[in-house]
Amino acid sequence: MAETTSMETSSKKRLVALLLCVFFGWTGIHRFYVDKVGTGIALLLTFGGFGMWIPVDIGLILFGLFKDKDGKVLKDWM
Repeated sequence: MAETTSMETSSKKRLVALLLCVFFGWTGIHRFYVDKVGTGIALLLTFGGFGMWIPVDIGLILFGLFKDKDGKVLKDWM
């Protein structure tokens, strides 16, 4: 029997997260926006994971897979 999982939608907006990530990704501010303070601090201290983590987060946001601290997916653009 296949198990279906329903993903809850976050109240945070994808467009805001995407813009923050594109323009200020090295600061981790998009992670702070979704209340992921720990990874936000890690990105800030490593300048965006030495630039390697920013494209990953951009992809996750664009494909609707980026989650907030509660595991809710950012689905709504506005």
